[in-house]
Amino acid sequence: MDALRYFIALVWLVNGLFCKLLMLVPRHAAIVARILGPTHAGLLTRLIGLAEIGMALWVVSGRYRRWGALTQIVLILSMNALEAWLAPDLLLWGRANAGFAVLFCLLIYWHTFGRPRGAPP
Repeated sequence: MDALRYFIALVWLVNGLFCKLLMLVPRHAAIVARILGPTHAGLLTRLIGLAEIGMALWVVSGRYRRWGALTQIVLILSMNALEAWLAPDLLLWGRANAGFAVLFCLLIYWHTFGRPRGAPP
């Protein structure tokens, strides 16, 4: 059992299910409205939440790990760059959110590419 894989998946699941799909953190919908426009922000936020839940399932599955890790890193860095540029006032820690995003990306990278050979996936 790979606890780190489940932790990474849990981050995606919590953000997708609780913050976006169930809309328990309205700030997420406000960020989507700021970046993509307010007209369909609720629907788009929920769709993003479904995609994040899908990412959690992909991570748990362990299939195509390297592609999954690269996809996660690109998405996380892209989302955080857009948010820091267009909605820094809506972020929990402002532009410092980017630091946490980079740390999470480094964790994903290490988990997939950086561990010693023979270590469990």
